[in-house]
Amino acid sequence: MPDPGPTPTPPTPSSAVARTSLRHPRPLGGDPLKRVDKPVVSLGAMVLNNQIDAHHLSVRKKPAWLRAKVPGGAGYERLKGIVDDHKLHTVCQEAGCPNMGECWARGVATIMILGDTCTRACGFCNVKTGRPPTLDLDEPRRVAESLRLMNADGGLKHIVITSVNRDELSDGGAAVWAETISRSRRACPQMSIEVLIPDFEGNWDALGQVIDAKPHIINHNLETVRRMYPAVRPSAKFDRSLELLRRVKEAGMVAKTGIMVGIGEKDEEVLSLMDDVQAATRARTADSCDILTIGQYLQPTRNHLPIARWVTPERFDEFRAEGLGRGFKVVQSGPLVRSSYHADDQADMLTDIDRQTQTTMANLIDGARGA
Repeated sequence: MPDPGPTPTPPTPSSAVARTSLRHPRPLGGDPLKRVDKPVVSLGAMVLNNQIDAHHLSVRKKPAWLRAKVPGGAGYERLKGIVDDHKLHTVCQEAGCPNMGECWARGVATIMILGDTCTRACGFCNVKTGRPPTLDLDEPRRVAESLRLMNADGGLKHIVITSVNRDELSDGGAAVWAETISRSRRACPQMSIEVLIPDFEGNWDALGQVIDAKPHIINHNLETVRRMYPAVRPSAKFDRSLELLRRVKEAGMVAKTGIMVGIGEKDEEVLSLMDDVQAATRARTADSCDILTIGQYLQPTRNHLPIARWVTPERFDEFRAEGLGRGFKVVQSGPLVRSSYHADDQADMLTDIDRQTQTTMANLIDGARGA
């Protein structure tokens, strides 16, 4: 082995930094985290799709006023049997709605058409996302038959039908929507039909197919305030949804919308949203959006948007008063309210209001004639 020779003498430090480095040597390139303990919580899995090993920094305990009924009972089992036998999808199950036990026990469910896979990935929604594998053209028939059974067996008077987004279809599924409504009207002529529709990506001809089928109430949820759309509804547009509601009212239909609170919005933004809806839907007609629902956002899984706050029942009461004062005819506002929660009661309230208005107008006309 050759003689390596004398050990070289390190160069004389030329600066204070160099001298410090010689006293406290570090690995090449530096390693500022070398002595830091392993973190208790890793956020690495929460980047982008949050697919694996997601964690919360803390678990938010629900307040006392958020209590839902546990599913069960004869009414619940009867409706579940109809849904299962006809291979139907319900948003109650897919979205994990906290009111499913109460609503199904009353014989009320929200049917979800166009499959169970949504082409969008909203930050609040628990419906699975992806490219739907099929388009079931027999679904309108099965939905109508199931509604006939619900109507005959349980005396169902009002139904809500919703759907996933089918953005891969040229009409967004509007043809299936129209056939489902038409068949359901024929199967249950005494039942009122409410539809909770997507925005069809602004395809107004597709919206026209739904309007032409003449459901009794057309609902399209704004879900949140304008500022929150990039996080909550990244594939939607606030103004596009306002335009949809405006077109519904322009067609002479009953319009409804709904939002969640507690997801990061501010109270004044909720009030501004009410003003925006009323202004947009009254733009070309004397009437405006009829029904507004406001409920507490509940995080479906730890991979969804976190809860920013628990909104108190008192604040929900204030929102209701503000909505009525701004021109909505019916405002349902409460912690457990969802767009289809007690939708049958909302329809009844709206009918009663219309009857009272017609009676008042008739009395005014009679009084004017008498004078």
